[in-house]
Parts: sequence; C-alpha cells; structure tokens
Amino acid sequence: MANRSQAPAAPSHGSSAAPVLQGAWLTRGGEGRFSAYLPRDGEVVRWTEEPDGRWSGPVSLDGDGLTPFLAVGQGADHYVHLVGLRPTAGGEGHVELVHSVQFQTGRPAAPWRPIGHSNGKGPWTGNPAVAVDAQGRAYAFVRNGGGGLSVRAQKDAGGWHPWWDLHGWGTDPSPVAVCNGEGRVELLTATDKGLLRYVQEESGGRPVRKDVLPAEVTFGTLAAATGPSGHATLFYVDKADQVRAWSPGRDLEPTVLGEAAGTGRLAATGCLVDGVESTVLARQSADGRLALAVYPSERESEGIRWSEHGEPKGPLDTVLTRGLDGRLAAMALTGGSLIATRQSAAAGLHLEGWRSIG
Repeated sequence: MANRSQAPAAPSHGSSAAPVLQGAWLTRGGEGRFSAYLPRDGEVVRWTEEPDGRWSGPVSLDGDGLTPFLAVGQGADHYVHLVGLRPTAGGEGHVELVHSVQFQTGRPAAPWRPIGHSNGKGPWTGNPAVAVDAQGRAYAFVRNGGGGLSVRAQKDAGGWHPWWDLHGWGTDPSPVAVCNGEGRVELLTATDKGLLRYVQEESGGRPVRKDVLPAEVTFGTLAAATGPSGHATLFYVDKADQVRAWSPGRDLEPTVLGEAAGTGRLAATGCLVDGVESTVLARQSADGRLALAVYPSERESEGIRWSEHGEPKGPLDTVLTRGLDGRLAAMALTGGSLIATRQSAAAGLHLEGWRSIG
C-alpha cells in the first residue's frame, strides 16, 4: 500500500533550512545544455552542463539574504526566470518576492529586483510559482493572506503591472503554473473543496478564475505539464492515494491513472519513449528511491505502473525535463546535494546511474 502523502509544513526562513523548490529548476538552453539552480546560504547558486557533458559550478547568482526558497520558469526564448523570497523589515517572517533572469546558458544573471508581495507587508503566505508566456513575460503567482491567489506580471515595455488579486480561498500553499500551447499562462491549484484553475482568455490579460471542480486533493502533491495538444494537464494524489489527471482544456474529468507509489510531491514532463510522445511522472518511493511511471501522452485510459530506479537516497525532491534529443533528464535534491540521471539509449524508459553534481 502506498504511503499517504502529507502537505508540507510552512518553511522556516533561516538559511540553514532545507531548500524548497518550485517549477523547472532544471532547465535546458537552446543549444541543449542543462542548468540547475538551488537556494543556498542566502543566495542562489547554479550548476551548468559543459559541452563535454561535465558539470561546472556552483556559481553564485547572488541574492543578498534570500530565504531557502526558489521558483523557476523558462520561456520559449529559453530565458530562465528566477523568483525568490527575501525577508523584509516590519515583522518577523515578513517577506517580499524578488526576481532575476538568466538570458543565456552559463552567463551571469541579471541583478535581483524586488517585486513586492500581494499583501504589501506580511508574513509568508505560500510558495510562489512562475510561468512565462509566449511573449517572454513572466507571471509570479503567490497565495495571498486571504487564501486566494494573486499575480504580478511583466509588461511588454519593461517593468511590472501592479498586483492583480485573482480571488479564491483556502488554496494549496504550492500551486503550479504552466504556459499552454496558445502561449497563455495557467495557474492550477486546489482547495479543500476541489480543483481550481485560473487561465488567461487573452494574451497578456489577467488570468480568470474558473469554478471549483469538486474533488478530494492531497495538498502538496500537484504537478502539471503541457501535452502535445497544447492543453495543460494537472496531476495530483487524491485522498484514496490514487494519482489522477485533470485536463479541462481537453474536457478530461479527474481520471485515475493508478495507485500513488511513495510519498511527497509529483513531478511531470513530456519526453520520447521508443519514439512515442510520452508523459513521465516521478515521486519518491517508500524506501527513498526514484519511482517513475510513464504512459502515452494524453491517453490516460492506458493507466500507469510504477518502477523504481537506482539505490535508496533518502528524501528526494525531483525535477524532470527533456533533452534536445527528446529523452528524459532527471535531477534530485537529496540531503542538500544534487544528483542527476538521463534516459539511456536502451528501449523503454531506462535510466543511467545517478551522478553527483554538487
């Protein structure tokens, strides 16, 4: 029987706390090389894959006292947007969001700029999520003090719009944000009543909240991916420890894929398996290994079965992406260290051994 997932506790803001990561913190540049980002000791550090396949780093991207949290989003232009939290004056635990961007693999990032908080000044209310639209504009979402969602979006000509209150209530502290095939941003989350979606109805517009779809969702398990049709699919664990997929753009009701092996948050991406466009899900297995499940993308009726890879590593915070060749790449944070693996050339979904990065 799979272990029941638990929602994560609110993070401590001390530099010694375990890092909390959101979004695509393993990214791929246009030339095919990967970069990985991690908050550490009040700053963000980056590792870069070199042309010969070795990794260099860590290189400091500064941060000036950031909390151990980082959200990462990447646009079609391959620019990498970083959103962190920085303590502010005015009360213990008060934070503001800060933003930086890396324009090219291995190059320095832009200076960190504060973009405030939807509540003005106040304590941590949730973990931000960031997505980038087809025009390269970043959208930083965060749960606000009322339990709903707020977003701040970049303008076309530079700078940021004011905070937009998207409303809502009692939402998961860790929502997920994606860009769909139309180049518009979606925010997917849950409440104790069910599933909640915010979607742009026009390019650059304020995301619009849709009605809650009744469902039983385990907070802290959400992951999302945009499939071949261009529609976003949300993956989550329900209260019966089943993995479900929900894709309102495809009129897909919450559909059981299979039992939820292991514990913690899901990770999801698309990749090629035997030449077939496939969706891969990852989770930490019960014994601390990487558990993977795969099915042909947007064919949820196929269901999933889990397989475990590598040796036990303890707690794993895993991110998935695809390489320039379409094959899977995975990275995990375990015990403060990064490890990475790639899909091998063998048939099926087989991974190489874990490789220590830093």
